[in-house]
Amino acid sequence: MDPIPVIVKHQGKKYNVDLDPTSTGEVFKFQLYSLTGVEPDRQKILVKGGQLKDDTDLSKLGAKPGQTFMMMGTPGEGSAGLVRPKDAIKFVEDMTEAEAAQQVGATPAGLQNLGNTCYLNSTLQTLRSVPELQDQLAKYTPAPPGAGTSGNTLGDLSMFGLGGLGSSMDLTASLRDLYKQMSETQEGFPPLVFLNALRAAFPQFAEKAKSGNGYAQQDAEEAWSQIVAQLRQKLKMKDTSAPEGEPKEISFIDKYLAGGFSSITECDEPAAKEGGEEPIKGEDVFLKLDCHISGATNHLRDGILAGLEEKIEKTSPVLGRDAVYTKTSRISRLPKYLTVHFVRFFWKREAQKKAKIMRKVTFPHELDVVEFCTDELKKMLIPVRDKVREVRKDEEDIERARKRQKRIHDKAVADEAAGIVDSVSESKKADEKKEADKKKKDAKAKGEDTEMEDAVYKTDAEIDAERAAAVLEAKKELHALIHPELLKDDGANKSGLYELRGIVTHQGASADSGHYTSYVKKQGPLDLKTGKRGEEDGKWWWFNDDKVSEVDADKIDTLSGGGESHSALILLYRAIALPTAEGLAE
Repeated sequence: MDPIPVIVKHQGKKYNVDLDPTSTGEVFKFQLYSLTGVEPDRQKILVKGGQLKDDTDLSKLGAKPGQTFMMMGTPGEGSAGLVRPKDAIKFVEDMTEAEAAQQVGATPAGLQNLGNTCYLNSTLQTLRSVPELQDQLAKYTPAPPGAGTSGNTLGDLSMFGLGGLGSSMDLTASLRDLYKQMSETQEGFPPLVFLNALRAAFPQFAEKAKSGNGYAQQDAEEAWSQIVAQLRQKLKMKDTSAPEGEPKEISFIDKYLAGGFSSITECDEPAAKEGGEEPIKGEDVFLKLDCHISGATNHLRDGILAGLEEKIEKTSPVLGRDAVYTKTSRISRLPKYLTVHFVRFFWKREAQKKAKIMRKVTFPHELDVVEFCTDELKKMLIPVRDKVREVRKDEEDIERARKRQKRIHDKAVADEAAGIVDSVSESKKADEKKEADKKKKDAKAKGEDTEMEDAVYKTDAEIDAERAAAVLEAKKELHALIHPELLKDDGANKSGLYELRGIVTHQGASADSGHYTSYVKKQGPLDLKTGKRGEEDGKWWWFNDDKVSEVDADKIDTLSGGGESHSALILLYRAIALPTAEGLAE
């Protein structure tokens, strides 16, 4: 039967409703609920012969097109806040490609392989996981041509964010445009303009394949290093933490991805020391930590420690000849984002190619680097790191207690419903009551005052609130422990603890062959109104050129190497988030 158009009057308003004769009164009431906000159980709909009941067969009403029904009732207290959304609801199929790409749960864009360019695709996807980099790139405008230079018309276009051919003259502008274009699609995007800019800036990436067909495969670590070096030179930002009198501009890379080494270099030969040769102290900047792999390397820590000690051959002024020196480095500044490079490739002379070290080297999801730091930096980091662990333990204890309370409560409810009585507990309660009554009776017989019990019983909710308040106070104490020097450097790690966020992997036996992919940890859903992200689900995106899929965290543990399968080549760690002065999450 076809729906019958009828009119429903409610509080002076008229609503056009399609009445379905094949349904019941309950369905009709839910239709009106969606229009008026009045719950079905609070509605009174007047029909011929009385009120419409939930089980009434609407075909028996004999409704005619245009017939008017009267409805009475007001929304309940819980529905008082129901209002029509200010913004019209838009379905995914009605959105533009760019709108759909920015929705919660949207799959990020992959990158098309343009002929042995997987090394570049994996590098770009991992760097894109740094939100501060995307924000700063969006503000980037190339410097105008210097005085006396004619400039380039196409190159000048990138100054205005026009992209295309103009940005191809500037690697940083090309990266800005590429990331913007990737944010507006869920399809595989061709990074052609950026690739051309990279090959123009660094001709090594334009090397042809030995077969003569297309371009040769390249090393992802070399692409990473060259791109970061170019960004370090071009991408500048205001330095709000700079002391008075010092430059107010700093490289983005120096602020967020560059660390500092303090080193001591001294001659290995005792004769040099006896001759009065003093150790040489130095300060260096590093953009990545190298994890050197030998037969004794089993874990990331082993390789990093090995990389902090280096043998150098140079002339000794005291001995008057070449001698071997040992350079020992310790970290004096930790960046917010720490890059770790597994040195898996070495030049194999007989094969004339970069061969791969297959050894399995495990790495953690959370990295503690305090032991690699200078004594001065350790003193700043250790109190914060230890407090972080203390707060985490408290939070875990609260969560365990909450789960235990829930189990006890659920069991008690189930037992009560089943009529089961815990005889031991009931007997104990009865004995305690008898003992208390006996004490009162004895005290009354002796003419003594009855002692009042001062026991205070708290509800589960009160106990939870006290625990939460204690944790909040501990988080405030944690923030207070951050050293003032570290607190003013918002591009630095303040605890010595890092969480893994991105990985570039390689599959194959040499750097010049095989296949590169990347893994990036999923971020929590973004609230567009507050700009804050929700809780993460622990899963990762796997970028295999233009193919993008979701994987569990367990997959990351399989990337330690041990064969020609996918093994980690570059790890990107981010400093763990610390609470604010109010004890809130960053």
